[in-house]
This record gives sequence, structure tokens and C-alpha cells, in this order.
Amino acid sequence: MSLPLARFAGAALLALALDATAAPASVYLEDMTSPELAARVAAGATTVLVPIGGTEQNGPYMVLGKHNVRARVLAGEIAKALGNAIVAPVIAYVPEGAVHPPTAHMKFAGTLSVPVPVFEGVLEGAARSLKQHGFRDVIFLGDHGGYQASESRVADKLDREWAGDRGCRVHALLEYYRVTETSYLDALKAHGATPAEIGVHAGLADTALSLAVDPGLVRTDALAKATGKPGEDQGVHGDPRRATAELGRLGTQRIVDASVAAIKAAVEKR
Repeated sequence: MSLPLARFAGAALLALALDATAAPASVYLEDMTSPELAARVAAGATTVLVPIGGTEQNGPYMVLGKHNVRARVLAGEIAKALGNAIVAPVIAYVPEGAVHPPTAHMKFAGTLSVPVPVFEGVLEGAARSLKQHGFRDVIFLGDHGGYQASESRVADKLDREWAGDRGCRVHALLEYYRVTETSYLDALKAHGATPAEIGVHAGLADTALSLAVDPGLVRTDALAKATGKPGEDQGVHGDPRRATAELGRLGTQRIVDASVAAIKAAVEKR
């Protein structure tokens, strides 16, 4: 290799190395090696978010893993805003109704359900594991309304058990989900959405939120061709046809902002 070419190659390698070091470190635990995580915790990243999703039917236009993707992505945004937080793997197996005979979402193909005690045991085991690795604040962050009470029960149980050891606290971040029932709905109404459209499952609110997080979660082509409002027999409670990512961003930003504020307040009270 000639000297000019060698210099060019060296400069290119240096540029690549600088780009690699300049890239922001991932906030996701799964992306790290064990020593990398230990170093991050030792450096002060002692808050860990446990995103909780769920695998359930969402009508004919939204994927079964909607909650899992939303919980992971929004937890990542919350962690970045906090600056000292790590995101644990998403819990995708949650209570969704009786399996046999099927109730609730279990009446539709693809829904996966586990008993409440099993689910709460997973939350407890995750929190105990994270405490063992040096995290001081474990945050349960649930994207689904059906298990909010379970989050609180497990957090309360562990806080009672660890009352004499203030090295770790567990928090059920109910503010995360509460936004989707309050200020997000108010914002949608202010933009012309009706309560009948907004719905409670797979309607405009739910679908718009998913479009804002990841458009691939919604079968937009099929939805655009829908000749009428999908019914409850299809697993839809609401009307998703006018959902847009712009409307969904009214919710995502509120969720992130409210969650960050609630976590900071909770951590300060330790």
C-alpha cells in the first residue's frame, strides 16, 4: 500500500473508532455484557425500569405484541430522560383472562395468559434479582391496565420485607398508565375525537399511541380499506379508523413526562 493510501486508511479507521466511542451507550440491559452493566451501576445508574407488556389480541389491525413494543420503547425514552436508569427486559406474559373456558382476550387467537400468582411471582423474582445486582430503585412500568393492582401488591410486599434495609426500594409507576386514561384522552377530545372513537381497547386512542411508537404495529393499509367500524366481535372497543401518529404523540410525550417526574419524586423520598 502506498503512503497516501495508508494514511487515508488510517484516517478512515480513526474516524470509525471516534464514531463508535461517540455513540451513546444503550439504556437496555439486554444490550450490555455483565461487566458493562456492573460498571454502569457502579457509576451511578442505580434506577432500573421493568417494562411490563402483554401478549393479547388487538383486533384485526394491530399486532399481538403491541404492549411489549410500546413498553420497551417508552421505557427507553424515560430512561434517557432520567440519565441514570437502565431498562430491564420486557415481561410479555401477563394475566389476560381464564384459559379454559376462555374469557376476555383469551377468546381470540394469539392471546397468552398466566395466572395472577405466577405473574406476581415473576415481578417479585425480577425485583429481587435486580436488587442483588446493586440497583437502588426498581420501577414497575406497566402498559396494560389489567395488572396495575399486581404491580402495587408486589412493590408493597417487598418494601415491607426490606423496611430495615433501605438499600433498595420498589415502585409501582401507576402514573405511566394513568396518563392513557386522563390527560391523553382529554388531548384527543380537544383534537376532535369522540369518546365512541377513542374507545377502551384497539380504538382510536390505542391505535394512535401504537402508530406514534412504531407504525409497523398497525396494519395501516387494511385499516384504510375498512368499509365500516370494526365491532366488539372482532376484539375492538372503539373506532381506530381516524387514528394517526400525530394524535398518538399527544400521548407518548405525556407518558414520558409524567413518568420521569413521578420517578424523580419517588427516588427523592428514599
